[in-house]
Amino acid sequence: MPELSHGRRMLVLAICCMSLLIVSLDNTVLNVALPSLQRELDASTSGLQWTIDAYTLVLASLLMLAGSTADRIGRRRVFMSGLVVFTLGSLLCSLAPDLNWLVVFRMVQAVGGSMLNPVAMSIITNTFTDPRERARAIGVWGAVVGLSMAAGPLVGGLLVDSVGWRSIFWVNLPVGIAALLLTWRFVPESRAPRARRPDPVGQVLVIALFGSLTYAIIEAPHGGWGSTAPFAALALIALLALLFYEPRRAEPLIDLRFFRSAPFSGATVIAMSAFAALGGFLFLSTLYLQNVRGLSAMEAGLWMLPMAVPTFLCAPLSGRLVGSRGPRLPLVIAGGAMTVSGLLFALFEAETSNASLLAGYVLFGIGIGFVNAPITNTAVSGMPRDQAGVASAVASTSRQLGQTLGVAVLGAVLAAGVGASSYAERFVTASRPGWWILAACGAVVLTLGVVTTGAWARATAEGAARRLRGEDQRPRRTEVDA
Repeated sequence: MPELSHGRRMLVLAICCMSLLIVSLDNTVLNVALPSLQRELDASTSGLQWTIDAYTLVLASLLMLAGSTADRIGRRRVFMSGLVVFTLGSLLCSLAPDLNWLVVFRMVQAVGGSMLNPVAMSIITNTFTDPRERARAIGVWGAVVGLSMAAGPLVGGLLVDSVGWRSIFWVNLPVGIAALLLTWRFVPESRAPRARRPDPVGQVLVIALFGSLTYAIIEAPHGGWGSTAPFAALALIALLALLFYEPRRAEPLIDLRFFRSAPFSGATVIAMSAFAALGGFLFLSTLYLQNVRGLSAMEAGLWMLPMAVPTFLCAPLSGRLVGSRGPRLPLVIAGGAMTVSGLLFALFEAETSNASLLAGYVLFGIGIGFVNAPITNTAVSGMPRDQAGVASAVASTSRQLGQTLGVAVLGAVLAAGVGASSYAERFVTASRPGWWILAACGAVVLTLGVVTTGAWARATAEGAARRLRGEDQRPRRTEVDA
């Protein structure tokens, strides 16, 4: 990629952030619309879970493929293709005649979305070559997540109450078209110096792993664990096959050498934990505010602002802290805030008091605001630049997989606890195990934030980078695709 002026770099950052805005806004807006979907389309709890997870599941399954493909054939080309597919998928979602078609069209959206966020992050990484400038750019990137969370509930609530849930997908159309035109005009093409070969076997195994695991979790409370056991077994087989097959490939979809870096491995687990907490938090909060408290979509959106605003305010601060002091402090703040928030709900039933509910929302917003920048920065720091697409795609995959599992697990816990009762009767008691899971996710973020950010961890990152650059001359295992 040619060296760009400061103004041009800022414009590229703004265009990439537009893609993140529509992808992130879509999930936030849809959460507010879940009760309306439930009433209009007669959806069960598992049906609501699938409207969220069909999207995040496809994203998680295809992000690594999109990242490596963009490195190979051109990041700008893949990014523009993603904008086209995502915008078309949004239009189809607004026209869905029933829940099944909505789930299908959400998957179309996700195919486009998989070509946006990891590729945009790769573009940013290759545009901002100075580490401090890159950290600040990633902080801005993280702030967009906060902006989507702040605007999403309000925009979604206003649209659902005034026009209907279908209008929430219309928001993506003008933004997607504008981002497409700006990308075509201002974003230069770039690709990795050495193209990576496709890995179709690895891709199929990833889809089998993520899809079967999610299905087993979501459907277990309804069909029983016996009926979903074959899918759990399939997930285990796919995982073992990945661990056996990928190290024997010359250019694997998932290069397991990345995970020899403690910061990278820590960032992966932190991303899964934090975004599992986020997915579960939004799912439980939306159903509680509208189905238990009886609030309208707009009122529920206003109640979620105490979570969204701190996320928006803390994200750029987190980026600056990462640039000046490293990732440890932001991760400690994030993990501590998320843990305390979960404990407020698990131990003190924060839902039953306005003051404690407000405190729980604010703390969780602070946690999510601080966690995103150090995840992204740690995932790509120290890695060869020609591997940026794959490294950022793994980090993005971890976020989406975490959100998928968060909705699946906490939705399953809620469905099992509520049973045949109404939400109003059983919600607080049924959701308590879910809040304990949220607190545990925060504790994981806190612990790994300390363990994987020290001198030892940095040394493992340097060793992993040397292996990825080919400086480690020890022979690898026999390659199955040689």
